[in-house]
Amino acid sequence: MSKGIAVSTGTGKYEQLLEKCARLEPIATAVAHPCEASALSGAIEAAEKGLIAPILVGPRKKVEATAEEAGIQLREHQIVDVPHSHASAAKAVELVREGKAELLMKGSLHTDELMGAVVSRDGGLRTSRRISHVFVMDVPTYHKVVIVTDGAINIAPTLEDKVDICQNAIDLAISLGLERPKVAILAAVETVTSKMPATIDAAALCKMAERKQITGALLDGPLAFDNAISKAAAQTKGIRSEVAGDPDILLAPDLEAGNILAKQLSFLANADSAGLVLGARVPIVLTSRADSVRSRIASCGVAMLAAHARRSKP
Repeated sequence: MSKGIAVSTGTGKYEQLLEKCARLEPIATAVAHPCEASALSGAIEAAEKGLIAPILVGPRKKVEATAEEAGIQLREHQIVDVPHSHASAAKAVELVREGKAELLMKGSLHTDELMGAVVSRDGGLRTSRRISHVFVMDVPTYHKVVIVTDGAINIAPTLEDKVDICQNAIDLAISLGLERPKVAILAAVETVTSKMPATIDAAALCKMAERKQITGALLDGPLAFDNAISKAAAQTKGIRSEVAGDPDILLAPDLEAGNILAKQLSFLANADSAGLVLGARVPIVLTSRADSVRSRIASCGVAMLAAHARRSKP
């Protein structure tokens, strides 16, 4: 590949996604407060791979000092000088609103600080959609990339919230090249019961998909996790489903379940996870200091594909 996208042999799933990026131009990305080595290196590494064209928003002296201490070459990358992290978040969002950036990337500031600027009713990046988070996961024991949502933003989503959470994930999956992604709506059991509200939400979401209130995907639920992931487990329970054993998206009943699921996959199954926030005017790359280089690059690559998809279908 001309851009040298492949960053690890891994299981090859992220690399297949990143192959698609090699043919696309980098996306202008406002990086909010990249004032720690891991935050700054993530943006620069993604730039070197041809995924993003970073606009570094933060105190110039601090950004340059971080680069010098970490041995990072800033080269021609633009720095927008602001006094502190709060101003970094506000300015990065402003760059997006002005059309100077098509992606937003978290640097070393707190997530709450960045998201506060994003959801601000005065100058933020709100849309009619509920904002939600996705983990785009490469699980060695699963046969393809799987999206887990929402494990980071919506604590106890209502049915209406879940409609947006689901549609956000579907739209992302389509931007990654899937024609009709399969969504497994998770619960503790596969039967509908008023004793477990998540099962009623799952059934309602499936009916809403039939009525075109959710579009672009095949939904099934409620499904217990084993039935969602294993075709054999579903067949043992007498479940006939095109989704069982082959989901592209796992829709969790609440934040705690989604967060625990994603972290279990990471720490028990050695999965890599790319993190994105969806539902705002532009995709938002959320990286962590604990993320591997491969995960940081994958986050930017997924966001890049989503941004290009928005160009063709805003």
